[in-house]
Amino acid sequence: MHHNAIKNNILKLIKKAGILRPRDLASLGLPRTYLKRLSDEGLIKKIGHGLYTLEDSDMSESFELAEVAKKIPDGVICLISALQYHQLTTQIANEVWIAIDPKARLPRKSQLPFKVVRFSGEALTKGFEIKRIDKVRVRIYCPAKTVADCFKYRNKIGLDVALESLHDCWKKRLATMDELWIYAKICRVSNIMRPYLESLV
Repeated sequence: MHHNAIKNNILKLIKKAGILRPRDLASLGLPRTYLKRLSDEGLIKKIGHGLYTLEDSDMSESFELAEVAKKIPDGVICLISALQYHQLTTQIANEVWIAIDPKARLPRKSQLPFKVVRFSGEALTKGFEIKRIDKVRVRIYCPAKTVADCFKYRNKIGLDVALESLHDCWKKRLATMDELWIYAKICRVSNIMRPYLESLV
């Protein structure tokens, strides 16, 4: 097969799949060396160990959530990563925040940066939604639960971040007052959130 034909086939594959791994090429009889060549030409970019996407693709942020969810299927995307997903913060997460059970074993570190937070009881099991990101089943806390979590972890992420998330969540109508109260109770931050919730109505 001619060089340009191979190149075009690989670009078509990446466009269709979103993400390509070297083994996807091997199964089609296409040379893996072309991935480095296309990367050097600036047509595709490497976004993880053996993971490539189109250079102009903007999927890598959510794709990282999918990759971490694959690695930790019982975890739930939380805090800054959940805020980013719901567009409730101006913060940028340099790693994927994921909640796991206190007794769960820590996954081996991988090339993907993730930050594990241990939640227990209803704080872990309530308030998550199942999303499909790049064909991967991802568990992620809903906006109201994420806001309550931010107040609970305000010493770790900052009260300003928690307040920004609450105001944005309310302004964008992503949660009702009832939902915010329910999760404030589950996360045991009702007293801390009360004055802020009362100021909204």
